[in-house]
Amino acid sequence: NIKVIRRRLTDVYERGSLDDKKCLHVDGYEVAVAYFRTGYMPQDYTEQAWEARLMMERSKAVKCPDIATQLVGTKKVQQELSRPLVLEKFLPDQPEAVSRIRETFAGLYSLDIGEEGDKTVKIALKNPDQYVLKPQREGGGNNIYGDEIREVLGRVKDSTERTSYILMDKIKPQPVRNCLLRAHSKVQVSECISELGMFGVYVR
Repeated sequence: NIKVIRRRLTDVYERGSLDDKKCLHVDGYEVAVAYFRTGYMPQDYTEQAWEARLMMERSKAVKCPDIATQLVGTKKVQQELSRPLVLEKFLPDQPEAVSRIRETFAGLYSLDIGEEGDKTVKIALKNPDQYVLKPQREGGGNNIYGDEIREVLGRVKDSTERTSYILMDKIKPQPVRNCLLRAHSKVQVSECISELGMFGVYVR
């Protein structure tokens, strides 16, 4: 049997510790795997929560995800990776690999303070239906579309708050007829948009 315990970040801060071998202990248990059910939103982190996260990152426990993997998944890092010559730093002398990776990128635009960010604001305000405004949040439920882009950028365009977003070209997939099967409902044939979900395993 594998023992599973559930603890808040503040619990780890208050009752967690590292031994001289960097093993993480919480409430008398040595932790082999730290699986994060929280810690994905800025509001999840108090000063104590940051200290707890640092303790876990320094430990030998497998982190799911570790901080590097979590950051790579953020919209801002994705946008920075799309800049010219950035991928080349990580894949030197592999132009074909760089080209194949870059083919998978949608257009990603910075909203940093400065000339580049100002240009991004202008194109988004002019044609909001061509873009998606993305905050640094997990999942797609927080994305902003259409006239709401004008509303949000109109409010934050002159403040540093705009740097917490990136702008992305809106993907316009081809709808196909498919069957929708829901619990306690009849099968419904409708125009659908499919999304490919890639699953894999990565241990660091």
